[in-house]
This record gives sequence, structure tokens and C-alpha cells, in this order.
Amino acid sequence: MAPEAEEPQNEDPTRDDRDALDGPVPEAAVRGQRVLDVLDKAITLQSPLVRKNIARARQRNPEATPAEVIRNLERMYVSALAGTGAAVGGAAAAPGVGTGVALALSAGEVLSSLQLSALFALSVAEVHGVRMDEVERRRTIVMGIMLGGSGSATITKVAERTGQHWGRQVVAKVPIETLRQINKVLGKHFITKYGTKQGIIVLGRAAPFGIGAVIGGGANAALASLAVRASRRAFGPPPPSWP
Repeated sequence: MAPEAEEPQNEDPTRDDRDALDGPVPEAAVRGQRVLDVLDKAITLQSPLVRKNIARARQRNPEATPAEVIRNLERMYVSALAGTGAAVGGAAAAPGVGTGVALALSAGEVLSSLQLSALFALSVAEVHGVRMDEVERRRTIVMGIMLGGSGSATITKVAERTGQHWGRQVVAKVPIETLRQINKVLGKHFITKYGTKQGIIVLGRAAPFGIGAVIGGGANAALASLAVRASRRAFGPPPPSWP
């Protein structure tokens, strides 16, 4: 009598899919997501502080015009970002500080620089009367300004809108679904360009004998100046008076 055939074992039809999902995630993708997570954290932390930042820019002259306040915001931003970079670079160059500690200090400074940049971009938008309730719109404004010319080009291309001063158009006319597409593209550029710039700056800050302070402060000041120019392109001339 022939032996009975073994019944096939019940297999989970989703097992292969799970195995594929459980596979290792590329390290570059993990690093990229961390950069975007830090950016989101910076935007979340700084959004409630926008009006306080504007009040600080008006502190010496409560009657200052929007144009004067924006100039103060620009000066405050460039000075703060340059100072942060120089402080980290100087600490990294102190005797007895190893490269590992220097890199750790610089990693912490990345969040600080993103917070300063987010606060600056959102403050300028507020002075222009551009108020954003949705986080997607805040992401577009912050990344677009930090990416400079390439950010502006991406926004106008994906949104299929032409003309100057995209900052106001993004808030008033672009649907949220389109903004999500824009932010997806901006996010890829942000990871590449911002990550590359920060990589160069971080390594420079670890240089000995005080060189790190010069590199850190100078590089951060250059990045801030680029963001200032991008904000002027994004929003155009300041309003003549307060609303």
C-alpha cells in the first residue's frame, strides 16, 4: 500500500512581503529621514515664537515700519547663526577636545541652526501678512527659503505657477495636495544640499588652533545670507505699513 502523501503545510501568503519589508533600510534613507525629522521639530518648536521674535525686532523702535523690522530680522538671523557656528567651532578647537566630541557638538548645533532658520523664515512671512495654519505650508516656506534659488525653481515648477514672489502664492493659491508633492521634491533636495553643506561645515569645525571657529562662523554666515536673499525673492518688497 502506497504511503499517503504529506499534506502541504499552510503557508502565510504575506510572508514574502513581510520579509521584504523587514529587510535592512538603506543607511542613506535613514540619515535623510533624520534630517527631515529634525527640520519638522525645528518648525514645530519655533512656530509659536514668531510674534515674540517680531516684537524683539521692534523693541528699540516700536514705530518701525515692516521694512525696518525685516531688516532687523535679517541682521538678527545672520548674527545668531554665525555666532552659533563660531561658538561650536571654538569649543571644538579647545585643548583636550577630541574629534568625536567636536562632531557631537556640531550635530547638536544642526538643530539650533535649523530652529534659527525656521524662525527667520516664518517671521518674515508673518511681517508680510502671510499666515500659515497648515504645517505643509510652513514646510514649503522654510525649505524653499533655505534651498535658495533651487527651492524657488522647484516650487514654481511643481505648482505650475510662474512669476515672482512665490511665498504669497503658496499660501493663498496652492492646494494642500500639491504642497505635499512640492514638499516631497523639496525634501529630497534639502537632504542632499543641506546635508552636504553641513557635512563640510561639521568637519571644518573640528579643525585645530581656532580655525574651526572661523570656518564655523563664516560658513554659517554665508548660509544665512543665502537664506536672506531667498526670502526677499520669495516675498518681494515689504508692505508699506502694518495691517
